[in-house]
Amino acid sequence: MTLTRRFFAYVLTAAALVCAQPASAREVVAFGGYPAGSIVIVTNQRQLFYVMGGGRALRYPVGVGRAGMAWSGQAHIAQKSLSPAWGPPADIALRNPNIPLLIPGGSPRNPMGAAAMGLTRGNYAIHGTNEPSSVGRFVSHGCIRMHNADVLDLYGRVGVGTPVYVLR
Repeated sequence: MTLTRRFFAYVLTAAALVCAQPASAREVVAFGGYPAGSIVIVTNQRQLFYVMGGGRALRYPVGVGRAGMAWSGQAHIAQKSLSPAWGPPADIALRNPNIPLLIPGGSPRNPMGAAAMGLTRGNYAIHGTNEPSSVGRFVSHGCIRMHNADVLDLYGRVGVGTPVYVLR
């Protein structure tokens, strides 16, 4: 498949995922103390803030790590992927052999959703989800889940190297 055809396949997949799920109630809120362009995740509030500067940030609802799987600290965005493929971590694959070893991007069974931004810390990412009802809950193995429309919005605002602060 040519690069142009692959690009259009990604765009169509992302558009289909966005159209299937309404955008969340992201809003501009008062927020300070972090550099403009950074991401701050407050896990106990299940919210992600994209710091715009001038004392303002965009606030998004997120799903975060379950008890014992949440983490805090600083990371950076290491990579960005539209319609990413997903494979289970080894410990999950060993416990459940019915999970396929690789689910292609764009599949409705793919838990990564429309886009993913891998972090420099551990095997974690900020990503979309195929389970929109999980957003706003303590559900993941440490990743940050967003509505697909929201992760695509954030994806367009940040680049590789963006600092990410995770607070409890």
